[in-house]
Amino acid sequence: MRPVLLTREYPPEVYGGAGVHVEYLARELGRLLPLEVRCFGAEREPGEGPPVRAFEPWAGLGGDRRYAAALRVLSVDLAMTEGLEAATLVHSHTWYANFAGHLAKVMFGLPHVVTTHSFEPHRPWKVQQLGEGGYALSSWCERTALEHADAVIAVSGAMRDAVLELYDVDPARIEVIHNGIDPDEFRPDPSTDALPRWGVDPARPYVLFVGRISRQKGIDLLLEAVRSLDPAAQFVLCAGSADTAEQREEVARTVEELQQQRTGVLWLEEMVPRADLIQLITHAAVLVVPSVYEPLGIVNLEAMACETAVVASAVGGIPEVVVDGETGLLVPYDPNDPAGFTAALAARIDELLADPARAREMGAAGRRRVLAEFSWRSIAERTAALYERAGG
Repeated sequence: MRPVLLTREYPPEVYGGAGVHVEYLARELGRLLPLEVRCFGAEREPGEGPPVRAFEPWAGLGGDRRYAAALRVLSVDLAMTEGLEAATLVHSHTWYANFAGHLAKVMFGLPHVVTTHSFEPHRPWKVQQLGEGGYALSSWCERTALEHADAVIAVSGAMRDAVLELYDVDPARIEVIHNGIDPDEFRPDPSTDALPRWGVDPARPYVLFVGRISRQKGIDLLLEAVRSLDPAAQFVLCAGSADTAEQREEVARTVEELQQQRTGVLWLEEMVPRADLIQLITHAAVLVVPSVYEPLGIVNLEAMACETAVVASAVGGIPEVVVDGETGLLVPYDPNDPAGFTAALAARIDELLADPARAREMGAAGRRRVLAEFSWRSIAERTAALYERAGG
């Protein structure tokens, strides 16, 4: 078996959950079988793990037209496909690489496995990022790949249901394999030296958000909730990689307003080294995941592995990870009542800020759940077994 993983993100260019997923899955799969990774971007330096080939988009394609971003993605997919006849199976992640996987199936007869990290029809705000034509193209890539794939991996039960709702896919070809976490890397760090380096006062409790700037992540709703949080608490927004310049500016304006209203509001826009991030997560009173759409949400697992309580929206696959009242608190989300969600989110955060002993109990329960349910080793073993069944 000689599978090839096809992905947009791969270290050191990782900005979202799909990239984290591929990073750890590739590491563990590479210990089980010969594996190659093909990704977007500059060539990677040789290192531990499977061999990696990287591909840049065609220069000048589409100019500055908004839809050009989608065309550049497809140019990378075309380049990725060359030489794949030596593989025995391809496994693509996100629409960015789905087209390359589908081309390999058409051209070389290779089995194509797709992991669903999100769905374009559930992310209409991407029109702002890709333009109407680009969004139509990304949606076509996703639909074509999924409906012709030999196997589809859903990262949660909610994602499996969504595949069946959105696309013409045989239920027998869908398998739920959750995202995972490395509990040896993400574990409680008692040190606090990183906190002051990032402007965080270790003597004050703080609420933490970790994620990219996207409508999907509900940052606008969280920032509104911060206005009514207990003023004794700090708020740390660890967020970069904005989907659009407009969204980044919107966040900047709101953060500035909050900083004028209350102390301890911090925005860490640059990439935080993983060791520092683990320390920030460990010492947070609460980690908040206010997503309006979330297939699973690896950040929930990262917090639980670090023994930090989670307050999250009850959407998508999050309730399959965060056990309400045990490892954190869930907040129902109604897109028709954003004000109600914002008020409930603030109330649940304040609930744990007022009861740190309960938050600590939830954090400990979260790590126990991670150890029992979400190791990357078991996920890689299940994925390799799926490859065998798909003909790889």
